[in-house]
Amino acid sequence: MSKDQQPSSDLLVIRDRLRQFAAERQWEKFHTPKNLASALSVEAAELLEPFQWLEQGAVDELGPEQWAAVRYEMADVLTYLVMLADKLDIDLIAATNEKIHLNALKYPVSKVIGDARKYNAYPAHPQDGAESSSLFP
Repeated sequence: MSKDQQPSSDLLVIRDRLRQFAAERQWEKFHTPKNLASALSVEAAELLEPFQWLEQGAVDELGPEQWAAVRYEMADVLTYLVMLADKLDIDLIAATNEKIHLNALKYPVSKVIGDARKYNAYPAHPQDGAESSSLFP
């Protein structure tokens, strides 16, 4: 991340709180990129558990306990993602904006509207990549 680019102040606050939390417990040595990526994967999988066996997996099928479980699992995912980004010096906001732009190029509205196939499953058009997102220059 260059000095010109700074992550969102909210993410910086979370990052700093997580750094302090780990430092107070002397856990930094365990927070390698591999371990954080592994923990992130585990927490993302745990996010599925409250939805398991629901008919549609819609929010109105979740009871209060399941909704709270989803909320906390999402917090765990964000926690490990922020910690991993910190270790790898990645600006999550900039990376996300770049990825949205790349996805807009892969999935032009004129080609994919109402269709959720993977980008390489669509027939090729000569103008592919010419349509960009209105969110980014």
